[in-house]
Amino acid sequence: MLEDIRTLSLITATMTMGLMAGYFGLYAHTIMPGLGSTDDRTFVGSFQAIDRAIINPWFMVSGFLGALVFTILAVALSLGSDQRRLLVWVGVALVLYLIAFVLTIAIHLPLNDALKAAGSPDLISDLAQVREAFDEAKWVRWNVVRTIATTAAFGCLAWSLVLQGRLSA
Repeated sequence: MLEDIRTLSLITATMTMGLMAGYFGLYAHTIMPGLGSTDDRTFVGSFQAIDRAIINPWFMVSGFLGALVFTILAVALSLGSDQRRLLVWVGVALVLYLIAFVLTIAIHLPLNDALKAAGSPDLISDLAQVREAFDEAKWVRWNVVRTIATTAAFGCLAWSLVLQGRLSA
């Protein structure tokens, strides 16, 4: 029974981490380059709308918090097990995701919140100043770090599934 729970937690951690790697990656190679090529009004309004839409229970459970909780659970269930080889890979995945999680809390959320607090683009007198204060380059730079960290974490979790399959055979 414990083996099944460990496997399920590892699968769920891998799936939610993959979702987060895809989410951050989509911002890195599509959303931010696309928004970056727009005028100030479009950038501010679009980013505000995207940010408001992303903060929802589905995203929080299936991705942002889910990846953290399920990876912690996978680490905890690997402690003291006969499959301790998994612990290294799952532990590295957790550390990598913690980096992305902290970056999100410390850098991205404050920048996002400040942009939303500027108000409706229709009421902002100096959209260029609001966009400049957002510090698009900083947001993008640290998002690349989040993308690399979560993609590597996803790889570690995928490899741990391979190892678990080999150890269980």
